[in-house]
Amino acid sequence: MIPKDPFMLLSWINMQLRDYYTNLDDLCTALNLDRQALEITLGGIDFQYDPKTNSFL
Repeated sequence: MIPKDPFMLLSWINMQLRDYYTNLDDLCTALNLDRQALEITLGGIDFQYDPKTNSFL
C-alpha cells in the first residue's frame, strides 16, 4: 500500500528507488503511478527528484 501522508510517501518512494528501481520512470511504470502527480505531491513539501542520486531531495 502506498502511503497517503506526503512525508511517509517521501520515505517510501526513496526506499523503493534505492532498493528496487534504477529511475523514477521505472518505479512509476512498475507501480502504475502518475509521475506528474507524485512530483507535485512531493514538491508540495519542497522535495524534487534528482536523477543523479535517484532520489527525492
